[in-house]
Amino acid sequence: MSQLKTSTIAILSGAVSVVIGLVAFALSWQLWDFWGGPMPGIRLFLYPGNLSLVYLWHPLFTEEINFWPKLALQMAGQFSVVACAAAVVTRIVRR
Repeated sequence: MSQLKTSTIAILSGAVSVVIGLVAFALSWQLWDFWGGPMPGIRLFLYPGNLSLVYLWHPLFTEEINFWPKLALQMAGQFSVVACAAAVVTRIVRR
């Protein structure tokens, strides 16, 4: 970990969180009937993206935007929140 730059760790963490978020969202979407609702734990996996949707994007846009732009906004928030958190934690650990 000490060989990688903070920005590299943050970007990789954000990218991994987007992949995990997309896989969890797709599984929850496809298995909706099986679970009888959302997949258990989906709120935990998508928490950073949902956090940005509620506090950043919701005041700017209405709830009635289409599915794909909303998913893109959620994944952008997922990436940015996790990348910022990883950068802060990496900086703290290195000191």
